[in-house]
Amino acid sequence: MKLRVLARLLQIQRVLLKHGLDEFVRATHLYRPLRFLFFLSPDVWFERRRRAERGERLRLALQELGPIFVKFGQAVSTRRDLLPLDIAVELAKLQDRVPPFPGSMARAAIEKAHGQPVTETFADFDETPLAAASIAQVHTARLKSGAEVVVKVLRPGMSEVIKRDLEVLYALARLAERYWSESRRLRPVEVVAEYEKTILDELDLMREAANASQLKRNFAGSDLLYVPEVYWDYCRINVMVMERIHGVPISDMERLRSVGTNIPLLAENGVRIFFTQVFRHNFFHADMHPGNIFVSVTDPGKPRYAAVDFGIMGTLDPRDQNYLAENFLAVFDRDYRRVALLHVESGWVPPDTRVDEMESAIRTVLEPIFDRPLEDVSFGNILVRLFEISRRFNMQIQPQLILLQKTLLNVEGLGRDLYPQLDIWKTASPILREWMRERVGVRQVFRNLRQQMPELLEAARALPSLLKAAVHRSQGGVFHMQVESPTAEEIRAELRQAGRRRDGVTVGAAIVLGGLVWLGVNGAGYWPGWALSALGAVWLLVASRRR
Repeated sequence: MKLRVLARLLQIQRVLLKHGLDEFVRATHLYRPLRFLFFLSPDVWFERRRRAERGERLRLALQELGPIFVKFGQAVSTRRDLLPLDIAVELAKLQDRVPPFPGSMARAAIEKAHGQPVTETFADFDETPLAAASIAQVHTARLKSGAEVVVKVLRPGMSEVIKRDLEVLYALARLAERYWSESRRLRPVEVVAEYEKTILDELDLMREAANASQLKRNFAGSDLLYVPEVYWDYCRINVMVMERIHGVPISDMERLRSVGTNIPLLAENGVRIFFTQVFRHNFFHADMHPGNIFVSVTDPGKPRYAAVDFGIMGTLDPRDQNYLAENFLAVFDRDYRRVALLHVESGWVPPDTRVDEMESAIRTVLEPIFDRPLEDVSFGNILVRLFEISRRFNMQIQPQLILLQKTLLNVEGLGRDLYPQLDIWKTASPILREWMRERVGVRQVFRNLRQQMPELLEAARALPSLLKAAVHRSQGGVFHMQVESPTAEEIRAELRQAGRRRDGVTVGAAIVLGGLVWLGVNGAGYWPGWALSALGAVWLLVASRRR
């Protein structure tokens, strides 16, 4: 283990003891013999004499330990149903009330990034931060055009701090992988690797600006979510400038109610936004804690979400996306056998898993929560039962899905805080069913064929020459140079197959050409031409893959 990693682990122990969190030290077997050394430190005893409430002590410790620990606190703070109230209240302060760094440093970073004084870039710039988070902080400003904006600036030295803590996480993950019996199933090193990609992306504010632009484009014309405008001319890798939005923080329930906000609709729309992002757009905001979400109450009867902080965005592999959608729909239909089969098909559980046993276990956990509002569901108990199922059936962690699972927990937590009577299943089911219908609809099939037409035509043009070359090579005896020479009969079979493939490609190309000619004569809106072209494209695809 590197000395730097060991020094950081010792520092973590010291901070925990400094803030009187002895139970965490006692739980850390690796350094238990050293804990007495830290008790001799004067700053530990000074801090212990203050003895603030445990929630505050935990929050202060996480703040002192740095951004990775703050983000952990932010993530768990959204689930008040899983935490003691005093701890949940304190950890919620990590969402937007992390101690800021001096505004003069922010000004200097902006001037260095833009290569000119702040007064040349902005008509006004407020050095007092509007909000401070673990990796960056935000200042208000006004452009020369008069537009109100916010300026996001990375904290100095963040890259080095995060990379050091990632080394610590990797070291702990490798120790777990070597000595922990559950590591093969929980894959700690792969989990850390997935987290590394996520948090390093947050250090590039140009990437965040691009994320915001994509999300804004996805919800253009929608009354569900508003995304602020990015001012690209002022964005750099460590500075981002975007439109300032005015709204009510999602956590300010008293103010939302006082203006007559339609809270049930707001809660339902949160679920709609999540499932729309994940399945329709395949691009979702993955840091949906209350500090990043505001509500526009210009029309309280139709409240609209407004999002900020786009540093963590998620996407899914199409295969995972499909399995997840089918899992959700199977759960909505209470088809627990289908859920179990999907887990086997996707490789999330071993292939020899008893489907009937897994079906029964899933039914036992999920059946009691149907037709119940969130306020009547103990999510903590459900999590415990699901962990038991995953261990029993040797279910492997899917690192690529952790970001989505975290986001789903955040969304469910927000729904619980907003409107405990919310029925997530009833709200989400129509969205998913519509998406699945669209995926298998005729219109989508033709849309896919239309998008792939250039590649198919290019393949059609290239295939005859490739096949001709293959035939010449076979006639010239090139195939006999293989280590295991094919027999003469195998060569003849290959030549016959090549001829059939060539004939199939020729027919397919002719059909495509006929369809294009038809379109040229009758116009692009004439559907038989598209149908003929699509048929030819399918024929080409099948013929080119024939063996």
